[in-house]
Amino acid sequence: MLDASSDGLLRINIRKRPLDVNSIKAARKDGKYENGLKSTPFGLGDSGADFVPLTNYLDAQYYGEIGIGSPPQTFTVIFDTGSSNLWVPSSKCIFSIACYFHHRFKGTQSSTYTKIGDALQISYGSGTISGFSSKDAVQVGDLCIEDQDFIEVTKEGSLSFVLGKFDGIFGLGFKEISVGGLQPVWYNMIDQGLVNEQVFSFWLNRNEDDEEGGELVFGGVDPKHFIGEHSYVPVTKKGYWQFDMGDFFIGNQSTGFCEGGCAAIVDSGTSLLAGPTTIVTEINYAIGAEGVLSSECKTLVTEYGDMIWDLLVSGVTPGKVCSQAGLCFSNGAQSVSSNIKTVVEKENGGLQDTVYCEVCEMAVIWMQNQLRQKETKEVVLNYVNKLCESIPSPAGESVIDCNSISKMPNVSFTIGEKLYTLTPDQYILKTGEGIAAVCISGFMALDVPPPAGPLWILGDVFMGVYHTVFDYGNLQLGFAKAA
Repeated sequence: MLDASSDGLLRINIRKRPLDVNSIKAARKDGKYENGLKSTPFGLGDSGADFVPLTNYLDAQYYGEIGIGSPPQTFTVIFDTGSSNLWVPSSKCIFSIACYFHHRFKGTQSSTYTKIGDALQISYGSGTISGFSSKDAVQVGDLCIEDQDFIEVTKEGSLSFVLGKFDGIFGLGFKEISVGGLQPVWYNMIDQGLVNEQVFSFWLNRNEDDEEGGELVFGGVDPKHFIGEHSYVPVTKKGYWQFDMGDFFIGNQSTGFCEGGCAAIVDSGTSLLAGPTTIVTEINYAIGAEGVLSSECKTLVTEYGDMIWDLLVSGVTPGKVCSQAGLCFSNGAQSVSSNIKTVVEKENGGLQDTVYCEVCEMAVIWMQNQLRQKETKEVVLNYVNKLCESIPSPAGESVIDCNSISKMPNVSFTIGEKLYTLTPDQYILKTGEGIAAVCISGFMALDVPPPAGPLWILGDVFMGVYHTVFDYGNLQLGFAKAA
């Protein structure tokens, strides 16, 4: 799959794709933290290191290629430090649409394949996968791992897996959170003597103009991808790559939220920066961000409020108002919203029209209730606009005015007595140009309950700025400015 490197390190590269809001949602897996660890799924030497090129999927996930079986069957996988299992779709997956959109593993075509057959299930925030355990040879770059445990998935229960550009997940967390107690690939790399150093490192390229998306190095680090030296902090709890984080700053102002210390993890499988609702709300307020649905709802009231009002007053059936306003695709009886997302996106052009349909349907109900009370149009529209502010963001994302990025404050994390700063250009994800530009806050609310939480999750937004070393041998994490 890849050429061997002259310095003995094997590189796994990353390619770039455009960013959009729907794809961030499709790629996110934040639900894996909700139930705690027990139920959670998921220096260069002269030789013995492996470089894996990664592909940047919409600045939301980074993936690369591996091979399973003899001869190897190729799969694209997310290299996820927030889970510990390897899984890919199975040829026996025949009742899930997602499997037909991805490569499926055929055990009968591998001379080294062994079926174990234990039934296993992993729940992610974006859906659940289930299947059975197997063993086979796994090729990662130039390394071949023998008798590797993995899950053959026979059911993928979410549209997110259909939309995902990756076939499966390659867990790089600790065995403590491996579903079914299966041996993670990284552990076998060490046990089989395939790496000289018990270290792997990530460089995630955030330059959207570059074809190369990043690099994952097994067994060492690549000095061309970072500046200066790494600063290390100890892993405080095996499972996720967890460490203690100190105070968090907005601009030069301490939030005081983590003065006494906060638990945090570095997770290459999470797109954004996730943290407790209390502090993320404060951050998003400071930078002027608001929930995606709240923003779209206010825009709809401004642009279409009068039309919706006029249609209701003229006697149009409430269930047909949004389709007559051109905001929903009509099936002849009632509007069709995001319950059939593929139809709406195909006919109406994507996520924004889907959201407009949803908020239009809510606005009709709100206006209809106010009409019964014989309120004036001005009163009703003001009422609906206020209700827009109270719509919770379904997945924690918040949007922001792209023109205000230059006025936003820096945000900083204290890790190991050192300050790690992100500028607005680094923590805001932007797609499109001009009036078509959409900007997403890199901070997302996620309340992880005890015993795993509360927890900060430093995902790709952070790792794109700071080259990260996962030192398994010394149980520590290292951070340096990415080059």
